[in-house]
Amino acid sequence: AVFAGKQVALAAPTTVLARQHLETFRARFAELGIEVAMLSRLVTAAEKKRVLAGLADGSIAMVVGTGAVAGKGVAYKDLGLVIIDEEQRFGLKDKNKLRGLGAPHALSLTATPIPRTLQSALVGLQPVSILATPPARRQPIRTEVGAMDEAKLRTALMRERSRGGQSFVVVPRIEDMEPLGDTLARLVPELSLVKAHGKMPAAEIDEAMVGFAGGEGDILLATNIIEAGLDVPRANTMVVVRAERFGLAQLHQLRGRVGRGARRGHILLMTGKADIPKRTLDRLNTLAAFDRLGAGFAISARDLDLRGAGDLLG
Repeated sequence: AVFAGKQVALAAPTTVLARQHLETFRARFAELGIEVAMLSRLVTAAEKKRVLAGLADGSIAMVVGTGAVAGKGVAYKDLGLVIIDEEQRFGLKDKNKLRGLGAPHALSLTATPIPRTLQSALVGLQPVSILATPPARRQPIRTEVGAMDEAKLRTALMRERSRGGQSFVVVPRIEDMEPLGDTLARLVPELSLVKAHGKMPAAEIDEAMVGFAGGEGDILLATNIIEAGLDVPRANTMVVVRAERFGLAQLHQLRGRVGRGARRGHILLMTGKADIPKRTLDRLNTLAAFDRLGAGFAISARDLDLRGAGDLLG
């Protein structure tokens, strides 16, 4: 699209993911003389003004950002392609805004299409292509389901540390972080803890996550804010506490954060209560059953079976 003289806009759901995309595309396009700019709440007012002017006069060929790429005052000279990454994290209004930018082509990317999106692809409303080939040397992620077990939690975190890696510990709600942080301080006092959740200032979240990706800290204690595309090749263990509170697609997305290098990833899904409903247990066991590479499509199809797609016209 860029070489055909058109502009490209790429939207990601979080500032952290947008920043990772920006670095990737800048490195990829550096020798080709293509300018890649960014639009998000982390961009300064002066930089934003420069980017808006560049998009309007066509001197900036590609813009990466959050929903801000379709925000107020953004005008494109000749937009040819809109890419929506982690499409399941955008609401319908946001997606319509992005698709309504006037580009002739729109490409949506997701590891786990939500039932409605999958249904519209299956009935032929939009074409779908499946990338089922994993990156070289990538291995399936070992998935275990069980009740909360402190001894197991300590063993998993210490094993990851002993092989020079990092771990994620994920909780469903912000208020669960404080008590679990105290538990971790008691269980693994020798490991350093980094925290991240959605109510922290954007720059702080960015700093915590980018720092962790760079090797700072042994454990990242976070809410599901990390599910979108964070790439930490050194992190190969994840523990999800109160896993029954997460949806199937969410858990699959979270699982995709570990095992991104050549090492095998390991995820423990720990439930809070012993007597969880059968449907919930089925959902967790689906993940343990579909632990092969490229299982996202099968998991989404199962999600569609469990939840239904709703009324197509609705």
